[in-house]
Amino acid sequence: MDLLYTINRKSSSRFFPSNETLLEGYCLCSLSSRNIAAFTTTVLFDDPVGKTWGSHVYVCDLNMPWHPHRVTSNRSSPITALEWDLPGDRLVVADRSGTVQLWMFKEHILNDWTLLGSTTFPGEHILGAAWFHNGKKTALVTDKKDSIHYSDKFTNLLFAPSVRQFGGTAAEGVLVVSSTGMIGAILITRDITSPICIATESLSSIRQRISSVDLCYGKNGHFLVAVSSGTTAAPIRCYRVLVTKKDDKCSIKSLALPSFFLQDGQLRENCTDITHLKFVVREDADSLVVAASGEGEGFVDVWELREKTQPVHKLFQLKSSDPFKTVVWQHQSQYRCSAAVTAIGTTKVSLVTTLPPPSFVIVTLADSSVHCLSREGLKEINSSSLSRGWGHEPSAKYSKRSVTISHIDLSWLGFVMMAVDTQGNFYVYKLLPDGGTQITLNYACTMLEYCLVTGLDWLDLLLCIRTSMIETLCERLDASYSRQSLATQQYHYIQFLCIKTSLYRMLGNGQGRAADLSALLMIHSVATAFKGLLRPSDLISHDKGPAESLSAAINDVNLNITDVDKVLLHLDPKEFTVEPSTLQSLHQLIQWVADLALNLLARLPEQRMQMKPGGYELLKDHKALNIVRELLVIIRIWGLLRPTCLPAFQRTVDSVDVLALLFRLLSKLVQGKGDAGQQIDDGVIDDCCLLPNQIIIPQLHQANGFTAVATPILHWQNLPQQFEYGMSPDHLFFVPELNPVEGCMHSGQVVDKIRHVYLGKDPSVFKQCTRCGGKAQIQNMTRTAAIRAWDQRWTRTCRCGGIWRISKAIS
Repeated sequence: MDLLYTINRKSSSRFFPSNETLLEGYCLCSLSSRNIAAFTTTVLFDDPVGKTWGSHVYVCDLNMPWHPHRVTSNRSSPITALEWDLPGDRLVVADRSGTVQLWMFKEHILNDWTLLGSTTFPGEHILGAAWFHNGKKTALVTDKKDSIHYSDKFTNLLFAPSVRQFGGTAAEGVLVVSSTGMIGAILITRDITSPICIATESLSSIRQRISSVDLCYGKNGHFLVAVSSGTTAAPIRCYRVLVTKKDDKCSIKSLALPSFFLQDGQLRENCTDITHLKFVVREDADSLVVAASGEGEGFVDVWELREKTQPVHKLFQLKSSDPFKTVVWQHQSQYRCSAAVTAIGTTKVSLVTTLPPPSFVIVTLADSSVHCLSREGLKEINSSSLSRGWGHEPSAKYSKRSVTISHIDLSWLGFVMMAVDTQGNFYVYKLLPDGGTQITLNYACTMLEYCLVTGLDWLDLLLCIRTSMIETLCERLDASYSRQSLATQQYHYIQFLCIKTSLYRMLGNGQGRAADLSALLMIHSVATAFKGLLRPSDLISHDKGPAESLSAAINDVNLNITDVDKVLLHLDPKEFTVEPSTLQSLHQLIQWVADLALNLLARLPEQRMQMKPGGYELLKDHKALNIVRELLVIIRIWGLLRPTCLPAFQRTVDSVDVLALLFRLLSKLVQGKGDAGQQIDDGVIDDCCLLPNQIIIPQLHQANGFTAVATPILHWQNLPQQFEYGMSPDHLFFVPELNPVEGCMHSGQVVDKIRHVYLGKDPSVFKQCTRCGGKAQIQNMTRTAAIRAWDQRWTRTCRCGGIWRISKAIS
């Protein structure tokens, strides 16, 4: 457990040394499944003297944590509950006065939020909140973890949605619990006039005082709620809560479950206050962590539900009946702390089918220490401290005499822990599985496959793996993926390319391979978009559409066509007819395909001279080259319909037909080197060497620098890193070292990563990816149906899988 980095606010000691306490307060944090952090502070970051005291909610990406965005502020009442939904798109914010707000990304932009709905429960202090479960749960089958096929290795477990609506689909909403024992359900109705509906109920027959609460999902669609009044003299009560929807209205039913007294375990003389309750796994209701603290010490207990046989008098027994069994809580293990417990963090989801699921319990104490405990026996695996253990001297600008952790949360894969202190500064720790010193190759590959199947974000894994294992990891991931069925490969293709690209981007010498994989993803997307515009001329026969006819003609060995115009003789031109306005709107994508073909062929001579090629190379992917050939044929046909949509070239020889030349060279390249690995024809090499003399080669991959955590520079730095809110660290500025074609034309402008249009040298406002640093324009003025469909592909994420944020140039 190593501290990766810490984010601090600007120090106010030089202004008001005695006012540090004005910045302190109870803060919360929560990590989403997309590794987006949400946390609260008591004062704004740009307020050094505490004038804006209240409660403020910020969000930031773990890859660029120095760019926080304020979602909302509450000056009247402290925020007491902060939770992400399972997809990681919505955030619930609840406060001490009973107000519950549901926020979501606006147009999927990280620093642009909109209020989905809000309600107020007057006089209620909200203690806990949980989103409805969507019923999706995938786990690794422990007995088949070495299986070849994903369908055998991973399974979809039976897990019912928390609330069902018409058709059995999962409803969206939030369940909240207050300090008086009230339980409330806020259901999202998607009705413009009434976006939410509300229902309330009491946990028990009478209201009771509650100071600690935690909520857990049951596999049958119900919630498990554990509550405590804060004293060991009172029992810890558990309830089964069921929320149902009928006719746009929801109702709540609560049923009492077995409870237990903390005294049933080992006696604690000085620890009489129960401070924290936490289920060991949020989707496993059989284990509960209880923390009790006193003056100078604390205890952490694990209690588990066990089936127990109860003796029954013989008068009440049937002769053939089985023994009477009941479920009771039993004390399992205990960990004694040297200071009071300030926060507890547990595993969010169970990644395997093992029962009980392996998990961690993270405990932070008042002396700034952090302890990682195993679930079995609460044995200490690792420990750290925020007040000591720095690998180098902390900067005097950020150093503190004492740090009090207020709240912690774990990432969904369990590789990262986030902690926030009482001043709103937060810390990111690296967690290694089973308390080891490093992540094994098999475990890392399995986790990446899990992300591939489930769609979870893998940034926390990238921050923990060693660079020396990345190339081997890519090879193993590639080999595992290639053994899947064709349908499985097609379904996960985009996610697979995103994962491999991000891995190579962590290597200093892997930027070229990452650029090739990114281009491959774009080739696939452009081909899908272009072929989706084609319609068969004969609506009766759907066996072979235009795209299939084109692929058959291109890949037919008997035809062996190298002339693009001869391919047209084997196609029906009516099937490739598209409206001229649509073709014109696709001009930039058409231009990108031609520029890609130019760059690939111009790189062929120098790539042939490489002594030890490694990793992925687009020039050796004949399937991708054939797709480029198909796109060149489509562009040729569309150029006959709309000549202005054709790509533009700066030629030194006017008589050169560039499209025909590109198709001819690519065809000879693919046909001249088959699977046997024969040498490329020298004539093709000679023609490619002449390309820069005939046509000016535009630069395809722009090496735009960006500042982020997950780059090769991270492994050259001393850990932990220290950052400041609102200040990009200059020492993490990274410029990918790409190998451009010799003599290619450098525009010096920023290129839109999605639409491939020039944004200028210094665009004032643009969208930027928080993972790869790619930039894109916020709105496109050309709004044909085809370009709208293209924009929809990249609305939620960048093509690398990262989330967008609006960035403004510094004037």
